Order: sequence, then C-alpha cells, then structure tokens
Amino acid sequence: MRLPPFNPKIAVAAGTGAVSVSAVLVKLAGDVPASIIANYRLFFAVLVMIPFIVFHYRKEIRQLTAKNWARLFFGGLLISAHFILWYASLDYTSVASSSVLIALHPILGLLVSALIFKERFSAGAGISIAIAILGSAIILIGDRLQNGGSFQGDMLALGSMAVLAFYYRTGKKMRKSLSLLSYTFAVYATGTVILLLYNMMTQDNLIVFSSRQWTIFLALAIIPTFFGHMLFNWALKWTKTPAVSIGMMLEPAGAAFLAYFILGEQITGAQWLGCTVILFGLFLFIMSIARKQEVTISRRI
Repeated sequence: MRLPPFNPKIAVAAGTGAVSVSAVLVKLAGDVPASIIANYRLFFAVLVMIPFIVFHYRKEIRQLTAKNWARLFFGGLLISAHFILWYASLDYTSVASSSVLIALHPILGLLVSALIFKERFSAGAGISIAIAILGSAIILIGDRLQNGGSFQGDMLALGSMAVLAFYYRTGKKMRKSLSLLSYTFAVYATGTVILLLYNMMTQDNLIVFSSRQWTIFLALAIIPTFFGHMLFNWALKWTKTPAVSIGMMLEPAGAAFLAYFILGEQITGAQWLGCTVILFGLFLFIMSIARKQEVTISRRI
C-alpha cells in the first residue's frame, strides 16, 4: 500500500485548528452584516478554485445537466442560508454555544433519516442523541434565564445547524457523481450569486471595508475551506472515518479556546456544562456509528 506523504493525524489536527478559527474571524469582522461576510467567504473561495477547475475539472463541470445545476442551485441556497444564520448567531451568543449547537448536525441528519426514510440506528446511537439533546437544553435554558439575547443567538445557531444537516443530506446524491472540488465549486459559485443578489436587494454596502475586514473575508475563504475541510477529506483516504469525525467534533472546543484568548470571551456555567454534555454525546454517537458499520475509505478527491 502506498504511504501518505505525511502523517494523516497531523492533517486532522491541522484541519481542526483551521475550522476552529471561523467563528472568531466572523467576530473580528465587527459590524459587517452576516450576509456580506458569507458572500465574500464564498466568492473568494470560488476565485481560489477557478484555476484547479479550469486545468483539471472543466470536463466534469461541462457535463453537468440542467437537472444537476438545479440541484446545485438548491445546495447553494442552503449553504448561503447556513452561513447567514450562523454568522448572525454570533452577534448574540458566544462562539462556544454557537459552534457546539451547529456541531449537532450529524445527529439531526440521523433523526431525519429515521423519521422520514425509516432508517434504523443502534441503541447506543439513541443514547448519545438523548445526551446531546440534554446538553442543548442546558445551554438554551441557561441562556434564556440569564440573557435573552444569547437565547436568540442560540436559536439562530440551531436554525443554521438544521439547514446544514439538510444540505449534507440533499448533497449526498450529487457527491456520488462529482468530485469534491467540482461539487464545492459549483455550490459555492451558485451561493455567491444568490448572496450577491440578496445583498443588492438589501442595499447593504458591498465595497467600502477596511483592509483588516478584507483580510478577514479572504482568511475565511481560505483557512477553514482549504486548510480545514479539504484536509479532513484528504485524511479520509489514509485513516479511519471516526478519527476524522472526532477531529471535526473538536471544532467547538478549539473555537471556544481561541475566542477566550483572542476575544476575551467568557463562558457561563450553563454553557460550559451544556457544551461538555453535547461533546460527550457526539463522541458516543461517532463511536456507536463506527461500531455499527464497517468503515469504507473514499478515494475520490
């Protein structure tokens, strides 16, 4: 078997750190509307991907049918809504609460599959789901009692999480016929157009930003996308899926750590407890799913 060019565990660790900076960067952008930040994150990511698409994946893009583009447009709509709701949530609640609530999307995806598509899950997965829901309730109740604004942010984060779960669910079929880069490019490109039209209708400022804010937009496009999610997908070729899933699960912890040291963001006792319970539930969930089915490693990039 061909050996990887470097240790996949390093890629997972680097990817975890890269995706953890997203929420902190959004906070550092200041009073820029969530839809503008989302627009430029997608736009700059598309610009970076264009050379790779032109030289390596243009044939794949040309073969897309009108039906394919309709599905990709829907994906662009969903990813745009996810980013808007997530970034808006950070105006009200903590990085820790927002990040850990959004991390629940695999659990919601499994619940939807069970309720709508009648897919079964193990007793262990059921217990882990109940634990994660308990953790969410602790955060929501604590924020509701202490700060109504934080509760509003939590609800926006939950909305973002639900959209993300739906995005992954609906994108499954397209990912079977498209490479990761082609799929991401097409979805991000359609999302860019959707957000541009939306921002033009709201008449928000689209151009006049400080050099620091432009740097943040570019960093959001590059660091979480290419040094985060792309590294996770690369690591899937060389290591077991649960190892990568756990790395992704640790994003909220990394985000909270960075928010504390960079933003001086404090976390309430209820948020600490709720986040800990959710992360424990997510860990059990990943382990139960890993035991239930044999791991298959994707070779498609």
